Amino acid sequence: MKVIQHALLKTLVISLFSAACTYAQTPEMLRTEAVKIHAEVITIDSHDDIPLNFATEAVDPLNATRQVTLENMRIGGLDAAFFIVYVGQTERTLANYEQAQADAMTKFNAIHRMTGEMYPELIELAYSANDIERIHASGKLVAAIGIENGYVIGTDLSLLERYHELGARYMTLAHNGHNDISDSAQPRPEFGDSESEHDGISQFGEQVITEMNRIGMIVDVSHISKEAALDAISLSNAPVIASHSNTRKLTDHYRNMDNETLLALKNNGGVIQTTALATFVKQQTTAQREQTREIFSNYGIGRISEWWDLTTQQRDEIKEDLLAIGYANVSDFIDHVDYAVDLIGIDHVGLSSDFDGGGGVVGWFDAGETFNVTLELVRRGYSTEDIRKLWGGNLIRVWREVERVAAESH
Repeated sequence: MKVIQHALLKTLVISLFSAACTYAQTPEMLRTEAVKIHAEVITIDSHDDIPLNFATEAVDPLNATRQVTLENMRIGGLDAAFFIVYVGQTERTLANYEQAQADAMTKFNAIHRMTGEMYPELIELAYSANDIERIHASGKLVAAIGIENGYVIGTDLSLLERYHELGARYMTLAHNGHNDISDSAQPRPEFGDSESEHDGISQFGEQVITEMNRIGMIVDVSHISKEAALDAISLSNAPVIASHSNTRKLTDHYRNMDNETLLALKNNGGVIQTTALATFVKQQTTAQREQTREIFSNYGIGRISEWWDLTTQQRDEIKEDLLAIGYANVSDFIDHVDYAVDLIGIDHVGLSSDFDGGGGVVGWFDAGETFNVTLELVRRGYSTEDIRKLWGGNLIRVWREVERVAAESH
């Protein structure tokens, strides 16, 4: 009788537990849990582009018609963002090197103007991993700086230290087109690029990585060729990141990372910052691309980044139309997170948007919709600690390790 009673009791407990789990999975409960987690963790977007006229009357960081503004960050609960000093690749001439460096300084100055002159009460620039937590605890938003394209140093190694002094804490070794440091994932024949110029990282690039390790600047392997990424991972004495890339297995795009590269990144202690750029998230058929262009043209725009003059209702209509044709959404984006976590572990995956540089999926089209990413992670069953790591904990860990390696090199 006692055995039967025990069995019945066990069955009752299992039934109650199952019922509780079912109840916990209701949309209301998921949202409540997501709200709690989103408020608790530090959310960091590792890649947000800015124009040359950023932090001026023409492009006010507070409320300009952009995907990332200080208002949108507050609305969406995005605590920190890497504002990017991006300079596109051009033909490598002395005049173009000088122009690239001038453009880089224009963007550095703009970020400093935002944090130091225009809105110091709202946002502060982080120079260290500890600064992220300190500034966040003060109630301010956090700005950090990343460089996109090592072309901004030309062949002058000393510029790395200068840019680091200005706050740059990572540098993408190349962009679209080879430079003096690295081969790109997208060679530019119009600049004389062959398929491979350096067979990965150049001899000068090796010096660049050594110097980045010495001064405490994170090496970023997004945009560079697979051979270059594997070289950089092998050469760096500190963990590296891919600041805005996805998984090649799910979307066969030259900008995404294959399993071999992801596993090398894991062994290096690094992080892939999965990114919400639609073409990296989900492949479109020719018909879908044409449908997308048609949807935009119906509203007089060429792409999402041009929709700011439209009404909220019009933007909502566009989102519905895009979903109807299978355009990438937040769920598709988190599929890349799932895949990377399954392959290389929760400690090596993070999140980025590439906002104002082409990024955006349905559900996360601007910083004001950042909560939707956390909600989807909760729906997938990620714990608070998992989400803390994905939303910036892993990136902060890498940053601290890079600082440690730099400190030990002096």
